[in-house]
Amino acid sequence: MARFTPVSTSPVPERAVLVGIEQRGSSWPVDRSLDELERLADTAGAECVARVTQRLERPNPRTFIGSGKVAEVCGLVSRLDADVVIFDDDLSPSQQANLEKAVGEPVKIIDRTALILDIFGLHAQTREGRLQVQLAQLQYLLPRLRGMWSHLAKEQTRGGIGSRFGQGESQLEVDRRMVRNRIAAVRRELAVVERRRSVQSKERIASPAFRVALAGYTNAGKSSLLNRLTGSTVLAQDKLFATLDPTTRAYRLPGGRSMTITDTVGFIQKLPHGLVDAFKSTLSEVREADLILMVADASDDNLSRQLDAVHRVLEEIGAGESRSLVVFNKIDLIDAETLLDLRRIYPDAVLVSARTGEHIDDLVERVALEAAALDKLIDVHIPYANGSLVQLIRQSGHVLEESFEETSTHLVAKVPPRIAGYLSAYYSS
Repeated sequence: MARFTPVSTSPVPERAVLVGIEQRGSSWPVDRSLDELERLADTAGAECVARVTQRLERPNPRTFIGSGKVAEVCGLVSRLDADVVIFDDDLSPSQQANLEKAVGEPVKIIDRTALILDIFGLHAQTREGRLQVQLAQLQYLLPRLRGMWSHLAKEQTRGGIGSRFGQGESQLEVDRRMVRNRIAAVRRELAVVERRRSVQSKERIASPAFRVALAGYTNAGKSSLLNRLTGSTVLAQDKLFATLDPTTRAYRLPGGRSMTITDTVGFIQKLPHGLVDAFKSTLSEVREADLILMVADASDDNLSRQLDAVHRVLEEIGAGESRSLVVFNKIDLIDAETLLDLRRIYPDAVLVSARTGEHIDDLVERVALEAAALDKLIDVHIPYANGSLVQLIRQSGHVLEESFEETSTHLVAKVPPRIAGYLSAYYSS
């Protein structure tokens, strides 16, 4: 299937009018939300030329915004020669069709979900990532096919003699069937990839390495933090959703303990549920981690709201109760007073700068403490014929006592829970 393209990728940016509403009880002020929408539009290659906002009790069922605001949008589109109107919330297929009719061709009407899907389509690099994005795009497209073929439906329902014969299957029905078939095919392909990932996951569970996952709001600096910790050169851009495909790197904690760190897709407020569902296998990296580092941008005015958004997604993927540590990145961009406020409000958080390396050692120390806190005390006798298990204990944990007996090595050590379970057959009676 061709790339989902509500926003053009031509060298000349498309001119966009952004539209948002403020409802009573909204957790995000509309201006802040539109700031984020503008950054999303910029990432997709569009330039914001105007904003339209409205305070509403509830969206208009026909056009989302009121008729007066629709007229205002039409005027701005004409006067500013806009190419696309982007709504900050999801539009129903009928709302989108009514707005397209009001604004007129060739101006496009898209919503936040379509914009995010477009960005994901641009940034997915692996086969799994591209399949996940394609699945979400197809699921988004399916209910919107009716509006695309409404002119054919009118032609076929005019009535009169002969109108009931020879129509056969409408183009709309053909397209729906094709999209459903493609959705089924993509799901089958993803199932194969997910089975492979499941095998790899089981291998990781048997590994002695302490597993850490980086999760957090998009553009919080997760990739930069991974690079700073491991000396990697993972792509790190000042763009939303620069990372879609998970990247895992090895690291060794002080004392020699092995660890893996996985960078994952960033979260965002109003993250489309279809994307969370499509990326569930990728996000399993977060769910299966021994420790989640929740990375947030310390310089962002919406810090607490971003943390709330991350918590919601973690709960949605079944990682809401997982062991986690909040990490505030980009402290090089805040003043001393803000730094003190963050330490007071979030006393358990670690504040770092991936760019300068400030307090990275503190983060490593905290991660080492978190790893040690999970350890189980074991007392085992390892036969000399299974000497590799002794090495496994040394690599994965901390040996407290070691002695050599007639047929085995006796060890008292602290190791991760999964290693303790793996060695249960060798426990002292």
